[in-house]
Amino acid sequence: MSLHPTLQPYADAWTHSIEAISELVQPLVEAEWNRRTPCPGWSVRDVVSHVMGLDSEMLGDPRPIHTLPRDLFHVTNDHQRYMEMQVDVRRHHTAPEMTSELEYMIIRRNRQLRNESRAPGTKVRGPLGTELTLEESMRRHAFDVWAHEQDLRTALGRPGNLDSPGAHVARDVLLGELPGVVAERADAPRSSAVVFDVHGPVEFLRTIRVDIQGRGTLETAPALGPAATLTLDWETYVRLACGRVTPRAAEDRIKTEGDQDLTAAILRNFTVTP
Repeated sequence: MSLHPTLQPYADAWTHSIEAISELVQPLVEAEWNRRTPCPGWSVRDVVSHVMGLDSEMLGDPRPIHTLPRDLFHVTNDHQRYMEMQVDVRRHHTAPEMTSELEYMIIRRNRQLRNESRAPGTKVRGPLGTELTLEESMRRHAFDVWAHEQDLRTALGRPGNLDSPGAHVARDVLLGELPGVVAERADAPRSSAVVFDVHGPVEFLRTIRVDIQGRGTLETAPALGPAATLTLDWETYVRLACGRVTPRAAEDRIKTEGDQDLTAAILRNFTVTP
């Protein structure tokens, strides 16, 4: 019970999602591991490999020494190359190899979390040699694993857990990115407000207010006379923000009011995952 209370929600969210993933993939036959997921370029096997790779790095395991093939067209930058290494190295693993590695990794990570006594502000190593706090690392990781659980559910036709502990971590992570999306990337007018009305298993109404300097802030108070309002369901919000669906493909599930050029710019820049 040494885990800091600030970190407990992220550990709980990870546990919930990783156990759901384990349950989803245990009964899969070999061909089902090759099913495409909404995650660009990745199969069910690839998504599970990625999750295991992330967790092995959280455990401090050395990264694999491996040369990526040149024909991976979905890999276009250093971040994607870094992430692809743990995926490609497992591309020929069989279903039993995948499930047994996942089971063993879950046991090791649970033990690590039980014995975790570091403070939330402790600096830890992140992807590509970056440094971040333990709290941010665990928060991001809980979000990633939940998002990939959803990828697997979509691929396997097993919807669920859209309101799980991981979903609430995802909500907070994605809301934290909204001011940048609206004020910087979509270049919303200064002294304006944009309202997001999200319904479904996770519901919220939030305003992004852009000040005279062009900086965006997230507020819970509704805006009177906003420049634009976007109304959509939680699953569509997540899929857009994670780059799993295009605005055009989801347009029947998005209602926009106000400045149409602004709403189009926001939706064009809505993806916040690398």
